[in-house]
Amino acid sequence: ATCNIGASKAEDYGSYFAWGETAPKDSYTWENYKWANGSKTTMTKYCTDSNYGNNGFTDGKTTLEPEDDAATVNMGGNWRMPTFEEAKELVDNCTWKWTSRNGINGYEVKSKTNGNSIFLPTAGYNNSSDIGIVGYYWLSSIGTEYTCFGADLSFSSSYFSIGANYRHYGWTIRA
Repeated sequence: ATCNIGASKAEDYGSYFAWGETAPKDSYTWENYKWANGSKTTMTKYCTDSNYGNNGFTDGKTTLEPEDDAATVNMGGNWRMPTFEEAKELVDNCTWKWTSRNGINGYEVKSKTNGNSIFLPTAGYNNSSDIGIVGYYWLSSIGTEYTCFGADLSFSSSYFSIGANYRHYGWTIRA
């Protein structure tokens, strides 16, 4: 996609989503996270470790289903959130240049093979002081270390990496 979900141009931040949720909201907490019963150890979907599942729940799901993928739900058609593997390909096979577009910091990510590029703005997270400094983008995979994490692509002027963080955070999505 040329811009984040909820944005009208590449440098707009767009909307913020919790991992596995399809609509923005005013606050992002474990108490209002759709796939938990109030804490990181009460997952009700996308859980591979009974220590994090509600009453020992597991379902073995590691990738968002289309009905829980914000890109699919909000953009329709074949749009979807990228997987961990696709983000790794982006990191490994592209050049990352820190730049500013219309006053918004971010990375121009350019393919080493075909020259195509995208701009990823530093959208921070919902209502944070990191807006304009750090970019956090959800991927469709759960975190590999802890099932209460969603996989992410994050960056600032000094780094870009693939990792994972708590699913209830309000972050941006690039389909």
